[in-house]
Amino acid sequence: MAEVQDPPAATPTTLEAPEASESSTALALAPVTDEKTIITTNAEGKRVKKIIRRKRRPAPPQVDPATFKIDNKPPPTGTIFNIWYNKWSGGDREDAALSKTAAPSRCIVSKHSGYTRADSTPGSYFCLFFARGLCPKGFECQYLHRLPSVTDIFPSNVDCFGRDKFSDYRDDMGGVGSFQRQNRTLYIGRIHVTDDIEEIVARHAAEWGEIERVRVLTARGVGFVTYVNESNAQFAKEAMAHQALDNGEVLNVRWATADPNPLAQKREARRIEEQAAEAIRKALPAAYVAEIEGRDPEQKKRRKIEGSFGLQGYEAPDDVWAAKEKAEWEYAKLGAPEQNLMIEGRQQEQEYEQVEDAQVQAPAGILSGSTLAALKGYKAAAAPKQPPTQQGGGLLVGYDSDDSD
Repeated sequence: MAEVQDPPAATPTTLEAPEASESSTALALAPVTDEKTIITTNAEGKRVKKIIRRKRRPAPPQVDPATFKIDNKPPPTGTIFNIWYNKWSGGDREDAALSKTAAPSRCIVSKHSGYTRADSTPGSYFCLFFARGLCPKGFECQYLHRLPSVTDIFPSNVDCFGRDKFSDYRDDMGGVGSFQRQNRTLYIGRIHVTDDIEEIVARHAAEWGEIERVRVLTARGVGFVTYVNESNAQFAKEAMAHQALDNGEVLNVRWATADPNPLAQKREARRIEEQAAEAIRKALPAAYVAEIEGRDPEQKKRRKIEGSFGLQGYEAPDDVWAAKEKAEWEYAKLGAPEQNLMIEGRQQEQEYEQVEDAQVQAPAGILSGSTLAALKGYKAAAAPKQPPTQQGGGLLVGYDSDDSD
């Protein structure tokens, strides 16, 4: 399971030129056109803008399908073949001479690149055999036959060829790599030392993408190449393996270990933060980003006024301001419930104001102001009159006693 891509089993009948097979399904693909803008000066001295559009040609086969052989396993140097690391184990130590065998083919981007079936499928991976110069399918391939660009972004657990990464690097820093660190630096060994060694390494490494930094140790014959995009580093590792520069050497290309230089570590951490910040900027609205970064003076002035919350000289921090805006957004989303809450709250405020006014206007006495305010609307009901008695009148009417005296 060292590689996700299936070996290219090509058939000669499907590898005809596009002009010779007009009914081929590959021709149903819309060829991608390259657009190039050139600004020149005409005879009158005026600047003229020219737009050149060129139709991309289909990807040609890199090798002859009749002579193509599928052999993914390296020469046996042990008793057990590890499918995860694509190497033999359990035997003697690997022969160093086996890794010095030159690659049978080489990818030439200007000659072999072109559109394939994968160009019509978003999120397609790159062809591993195209990077090694071994793909016999041409425009019938299900993977991309071109160089990676900055817009080609893949999950962190796979590389640009669709192969699964591992938690740790191999002992020899080869293989697919690790998903725990974003590695854009390649170690290139066995370089023939010359006076212009740094220029040679930079020229050959630039074939596979934009380079950020090149460092060559002349005394040891090794170099370190850092690419701007991680996908270009993954592509270059496969494309430069066992290749030669200008003096017939066989390169040893591996992943570079972490730079122990504190300045380099800070630079890499800053670059990752900037990349994350750029991703956040693209996810948030442009007006909100401009307000946060202080590029919108009106929004900045509004925040300074409203962020004081009525307190002179107070400026609310970002978390408080974010909580305020979130609450306003939730209230605006609710709509009608917010208005009901406002009406109920206003009624309660009016009742409290009436009670407070009654307490203030009430004179001092035994009863409190709230009691007097409650008694203002109270009306005492008259007691029912009892009918008069039929006995004699007088003050002692109805008087009786057991004593006869």
